Amino acid sequence: MQRSHRRKPTPQAVGRRSTSWRYGVPVVCLLAGLLLAATHGVSGGDEIRRSDAPRLVDLVRETQQSVDRLSAERDALVSTVDSHHGGSPGADAALTAITARSARLATEAGLEPLRGPGLVVTLNDAQRDAEGRFPRDATPDDLVVHQQDIDAVLNALWSAGAEGIQMQDQRIIGTSAPRCVGNTLLLNGRTYSPPYVITAIGDAPAMQAALAAAPLVTLYRQYVVRFGLGYSEEPRASVELVGHKEPLRMQFAKPAGPIGY
Repeated sequence: MQRSHRRKPTPQAVGRRSTSWRYGVPVVCLLAGLLLAATHGVSGGDEIRRSDAPRLVDLVRETQQSVDRLSAERDALVSTVDSHHGGSPGADAALTAITARSARLATEAGLEPLRGPGLVVTLNDAQRDAEGRFPRDATPDDLVVHQQDIDAVLNALWSAGAEGIQMQDQRIIGTSAPRCVGNTLLLNGRTYSPPYVITAIGDAPAMQAALAAAPLVTLYRQYVVRFGLGYSEEPRASVELVGHKEPLRMQFAKPAGPIGY
């Protein structure tokens, strides 16, 4: 019977094993230290799995509660709006009446296009003569159309019963305010250069008579003769006005009279 025996390691093998342990242990310790440092940085010195840390299910539950609360507020606001502007027979009738009245007033307010007989008035800055000169005694203010000149024409046309007025390519409504900025015109946020064309629908002879009787228009026409400003009146059998399309913005408003539906 042959007995087995365990071989003894050679001296070279023992040396290699000692060398592996000598370098391996410090490397393992270094990696463990790095792991502990990273864990401390992530946790901020606290426990990573604290019992009071928010769980995902808790966050979902809180979010759902917030959504439910906001949905309830939304439904309440919708109910409030419906109670004022619909949602009941009385509110529906009131809303229908308001809408119908708004449609009737749209034409008078200048929101709808308009066509009919009328008058076209054109104002222009003074032009140089054949030699390229202006009158020698003229000042710069004498040679341009001013805001007061435009306002005088508009007021005269309204006083003569004009049904609607358009200036350049914009409809004149209750909130329109033509303003001169230098030698240009500012109207509803847009600028225009002369000539300024004002188109009005109405009784042309009556509007011409109103223009002739307006003191500031008469003064302007004197400057036309003296300094060469431009001015013309042209009655037409048919003119067309655009409707006002820009949003209506009012800071203060109140009914001009009794409101009826």
